[in-house]
Amino acid sequence: MPQLDTSTWFITILSTIITLFVLMQLKISMINFPLSPSIKSTELVKTDNPWETKWTKIYSPLSLLPQ
Repeated sequence: MPQLDTSTWFITILSTIITLFVLMQLKISMINFPLSPSIKSTELVKTDNPWETKWTKIYSPLSLLPQ
């Protein structure tokens, strides 16, 4: 049974990795990023919700008395 020739594996794997790296770099370099990001306001906008003024409580089923 003949032996598998692995002498070319190193250069094949190395060239594949280099090719993938170059392709990814080219793909990333085509993306246009904004040059200066705009500053957004960090103020919180207060909205009046009806449930914020009420007192509410969530009852767990285990904390209720048996009926």
